[in-house]
Amino acid sequence: PDLLEKLWPEQNDGVFDGVARIPYVDLLNDNSYIDPFVLQSMKKYGFFYVVDVPEYSASVEQDYMKAFYDLEDDVKDEIAIRRHNPANKNAYRGYCPGLDDVENTLQYKNLYNIGPHETRAPTYEHDDSDIYAKLRYDCQEPNVWPETGNCTFDKGFKETFQAGFEIRRNIGRAFIRSIARAMEYPKLPTLFTEDEFSAMGLRKYPIRKKINSNMYSDFDGTLLRELEHIDSTVTVLSTFNNGGLEMLHKNQYRPAPVTGDSAFIVNIGKLVDDLIDNQVPSVRHRVAEVDFDRYSVTYFLGPQFDADISRSMTGVLTDAGQKYTIFGEWIKDYLGAIELFYY
Repeated sequence: PDLLEKLWPEQNDGVFDGVARIPYVDLLNDNSYIDPFVLQSMKKYGFFYVVDVPEYSASVEQDYMKAFYDLEDDVKDEIAIRRHNPANKNAYRGYCPGLDDVENTLQYKNLYNIGPHETRAPTYEHDDSDIYAKLRYDCQEPNVWPETGNCTFDKGFKETFQAGFEIRRNIGRAFIRSIARAMEYPKLPTLFTEDEFSAMGLRKYPIRKKINSNMYSDFDGTLLRELEHIDSTVTVLSTFNNGGLEMLHKNQYRPAPVTGDSAFIVNIGKLVDDLIDNQVPSVRHRVAEVDFDRYSVTYFLGPQFDADISRSMTGVLTDAGQKYTIFGEWIKDYLGAIELFYY
């Protein structure tokens, strides 16, 4: 196919056949010819694909994920977050086991959370007059990695997902630059210079033994594994070859094509949508129930800690701005809600 057909194929039978597929190298190199394709795909569908990622293999990632989740529970518990293992200091970075309890839980999934930090900042000295310093310190949890006694596995796992984190961060930042050029918002990338609380989650949705009646969609009655929602920041998603993801398009949920072995889905959430004056939709999506163990990787890129999120690029008060000024204030409450809901 020629370049135009590759970037924006003609729609055939599939509802999402027209979603733009942007080469990774062109996105990262800031080739401006991609900008209208990215913007149009985001406006029409709420997402696009990044394809042809060199030296990346989704199958290698998924194989490592399967091997990790097959480890004995006592090995995984060594790196579990403090909610599950009080001996650990991390509240977010690490392993979070799911609970298959239809009476008391909704979304049954296991999660392993990876962030941008490998070492912790110097110990925070308590100072009630500087609440932002403590917030910033709390956000900089160091990663924890499995130690199985198998040096080959441990090294391969860590290096694979460190590299995967960097690829996804590159995509998220390059997307922000592309949207900024297309919409003529030159200050937008300055809000994403740092990424203190970007996060990559290795997710396993195990087969559920019983049906949870609370997981039927209020929208159309479909049985779900992940509730209908919109995200908050920039999302870079890998579904591998696992179906189940559905996007809301023209008031109907439609299956999103899988990302396969060398592609990613990119979409935005409510917070970023507000910052760009709601000119690009934050697509509502969900995961339908499936009859197999489902694996995926989600990466979230948020603004830097001290980014002003109270006003859009044109100065309009955002929804977040009614309560918060900087992203660090927002993330504190958001993480508290997430911890209560998932962990």
